[in-house]
Amino acid sequence: MRVGVLTGGGDCPGLNAVMRAVVRKGVQRYDYDFLGFRDGWRGPLEGDTTQLDIPAVRGTLPRGGTILGSSRTNPFKEENGVRRIKENLAKHEVDALIAIGGEDTLGVAARLTGEHGIKCVGVPKTIDNDLSATDYTFGFDTAVTVATEAIDRLHTTAESHMRVLVVEVMGRHAGWIAL
Repeated sequence: MRVGVLTGGGDCPGLNAVMRAVVRKGVQRYDYDFLGFRDGWRGPLEGDTTQLDIPAVRGTLPRGGTILGSSRTNPFKEENGVRRIKENLAKHEVDALIAIGGEDTLGVAARLTGEHGIKCVGVPKTIDNDLSATDYTFGFDTAVTVATEAIDRLHTTAESHMRVLVVEVMGRHAGWIAL
């Protein structure tokens, strides 16, 4: 079986770790072949790929970002987007896709599966922890830890200058990091 992998949307801690785990388990246990699509949904749209094997993911565990790149490309907003994805999947003999992303990326994957029969598996990635039917997303814990550490450091600065500081954190509509 040949499986495509893509990462979409903003980056967060753990993207490379997820890819590494998927590739290592898939190759070693199931003898699957993996193909990475570059820059989110742009990769399957344009057929921009890279081989994902164990040597390709070696050393990526501590790296931030994503070795595949990312974008906010939405194939449903592109002319003949779904047709182009189907053609490129067939050309590269990809049997299924693993989409690692948040609300937008997984929304595209759900539509491609439900409306067009493309086999997709979604891995919930968002520091915002705001995907319905998902208790906890990878990246969220790290985002909270980084925000907490920054606020702890600012606390002494505020005391030293007898000031009140306001800190804004990411979180889109959910606000889980702030909470």
